[in-house]
Amino acid sequence: MRIIKDQMGYSIAVPAKINRIVCLVPSITELLCDLGLEDKIVGITKFCIHPESCYRSKVRIGGTKDFDIEAIKLLNPDIIIANKEENKKDLLIKLKKYFPVWISDVETSEQALEMIELLGQVFKRTIEANDLVKKINFNFDKIESVNKEIYAAYLIWKKPYMSINGNTYISHMLEKCGIKNVFSASPSRYPQISIELLERSKPDVIFLSSEPYPFKEKHFAELQEICPDARIFLVNGEMFSWYGSRMLKAPVYFNKLTGKLMKLKLSYS
Repeated sequence: MRIIKDQMGYSIAVPAKINRIVCLVPSITELLCDLGLEDKIVGITKFCIHPESCYRSKVRIGGTKDFDIEAIKLLNPDIIIANKEENKKDLLIKLKKYFPVWISDVETSEQALEMIELLGQVFKRTIEANDLVKKINFNFDKIESVNKEIYAAYLIWKKPYMSINGNTYISHMLEKCGIKNVFSASPSRYPQISIELLERSKPDVIFLSSEPYPFKEKHFAELQEICPDARIFLVNGEMFSWYGSRMLKAPVYFNKLTGKLMKLKLSYS
């Protein structure tokens, strides 16, 4: 056995050689596969859809919030990878009675890179992890920030509408693009947004995320009536919220988006 620390600072005893992994975080499942660990993964959530080869071949143990502890017991993992925000604390506490649980805590790109490096150490993939971090840093240095003040409402849910405050990874990605989050100061990480509040916030743009709620163009009309001067965009939620190896692809996506935003004539700016 060896003692390792997770991103929460907890010490965990794990086998010297880890052969069976259960991952409860979609973006980290993708990361582990890109670090060459797909053959060691035995269990994932139903939302761990990337890569498809992993999604099709591994046991799915439920969702990120309602995973099946008994199903995980049957898989007998050497370690479970979780996240402070994506997984419920009470369920993680129950899991810790049976298995080592490594918990990530990511709100910024810097913490995401730290997470990659730490997992590289946990799984003895330090070379691969460090190389990935270097590539991500190189790509993030190429993000082209918008050249004017643009205020955005980023919506993640409908009925009720929900957004994100400034202490979230998504908001940090908006900042990387030079975009201001109109609900940055909200005391709630994921505030419920009334029609009146959305109207008063006067966003230049409204971003409708593809996840967790699958917004579509059919939702534009209602929001356009609330904020007639705002431009509405469907955005790829994975690029804004999946930390890990997906960060390699995010800067190209962000630059295409900011390129469109810089061409807009804005009413409030």
